[in-house]
Order: sequence, then structure tokens, then C-alpha cells
Amino acid sequence: MNENSHESIAFITGASAGIGLELTRKLLSEGWQVVALNRSDFPADDGNLRSAVKKGSLRPYKIDDLADYASLRGALEEIKRSERRIDILFNNAGGSFSELSYSKQGRERHYELLTVVPYIILAELKELLKSGRFKTVINTSSSAFKFTKEFSIDILERPQTFRKLLGPYATSKLALSLWTQAIAPQLAQDGILIRSVDPGGNNTLRKGKPSGLPFLVEIFMKLFFSPPSHGANKLYEGALGEHRHKTGVFLLKGQVTELKFNDQAMNVLERIQAIYADEFLQRHALHS
Repeated sequence: MNENSHESIAFITGASAGIGLELTRKLLSEGWQVVALNRSDFPADDGNLRSAVKKGSLRPYKIDDLADYASLRGALEEIKRSERRIDILFNNAGGSFSELSYSKQGRERHYELLTVVPYIILAELKELLKSGRFKTVINTSSSAFKFTKEFSIDILERPQTFRKLLGPYATSKLALSLWTQAIAPQLAQDGILIRSVDPGGNNTLRKGKPSGLPFLVEIFMKLFFSPPSHGANKLYEGALGEHRHKTGVFLLKGQVTELKFNDQAMNVLERIQAIYADEFLQRHALHS
């Protein structure tokens, strides 16, 4: 590992495509080191990324499935063994699915991947963050939840209906922003700041990959949405821009924005903390 103590270090999930890839490129171009946790490889035709891997300024870790706790645990253990600190943690991996499906742990897949897993990653890498300089966590959220009409833990974990984008995807992103708000005072005791950020409309469609988006949204995205570098800039600004000293806030179009259902924030956090303690930690301890 080539770690210059003067260089800043970012940890990014979902760094090999879309917004995460553009954020990786931006940070590397500014002299950052990037620790990446990905399911897929970086583009083979990008010489700059290949060079960064060779130099050690880009350190990729592979994972089969972020929403599978055994796979996630193995990847995080490897990162904790190999890395010394993290300055900014970008919980960015995500995506929308085209039908109702469940994780290996039995919860709706959007909720597991977009809401629960970012908490587990934060909890497991907290000591590395405490050793960092910026001590900042950025959770990639979405304004899709402005259309959410009802919200509860039961709906999150086992929804009765499914709608592309505006169903489990939107409620899971809302839950992510809600626990971000609720956990901020706890993290502040360790000097850690946390924010959730809407990266705006980005064309993140990939050839040969189902998008999980309604057909008309796909068409609109192809024609009118910005390239993923737009979203990368929003996350970068969310981390290092004018609101860098605030914690617990949701940033939409660069502005602090109030969340819907914020009376549910602590309920979401407590449920996710229980999942982490009972399933990620305790079951592993029983089997090890």
C-alpha cells in the first residue's frame, strides 16, 4: 500500500461506474487516494485508473454482493486490515431494481442495499474515520421520496406493492436520509460529520444492464439528464462545499432541505442498529 500521510483518502462504494466512477476520477485528479469497494471492475480502457492502481493511489476491493452479509463482512475485514484511515466515506453504491426481490437476509432488496448496508459500512469503518482528517460521511440519497405518501418500517422491510423508482427505491432513500439525521448527534461525540446528498438527475444508464426505471423515465433520462459527472460534483460539494461543517442535514440542489416523515427518523435508526447488532455482529460471533 502506497499511503502518503499528506494525501487525503476517500472511501467510495460503487466506484466502478456512473456517479461513483466520475467521483473517483475527480478525486484522483486532485491528488486524493481512493479506496473503492465494487462489484465490477473499473473500465479496462482507462489508462489513468490503471496507472493509479499501479501506483497505489487507487485501491480497489471486490465484493460479490453488498447486500449479502457474509460477502460484506469479508470485504470490510480486508479493508480494516489493509487501510489505516479514511478522511471521507462516500456511501454511494445503489441502483434500482425492476421487480420486488429480497436479500439473503430476507428483507426487501432496495432497503437492504440502500438503507441498511450504508449503516453497517459506517459502523464497521468508524475507527478508520476517527483517524482521518475530515471525518465526514456522505450518503447518496434521492429526491424521489418527495412522492412518498406513506412510510413505516414494515413497508420498508416487506412492501405489499411494488412501483419502479417511486416505490421501495424512494422509501429506502428516504429511510437513509432519516437515519443520517438521527445518528448525527451520536457521531458528533467522535467528531464525525454526516450528511445525505441528492446528486440530481444523472444519466446513469448502462448498456445491457436493466435500469429498474419506468420506461418513460428511461427515455427522459437519455434525452435530458446530465452526465454522471454532474452527480459526482454534487457529492463532492456535499462533502467539501459550503455546508461542510453541518451534520445530519439533507442537501438538495446544494441547499439544506427538510425531510418528510422526520418524526420516524429515530425509529429507522433504532431498527437498523438492531439489525446490525443481532444479525451482522451477533450471528457472526455465534458461528465463529
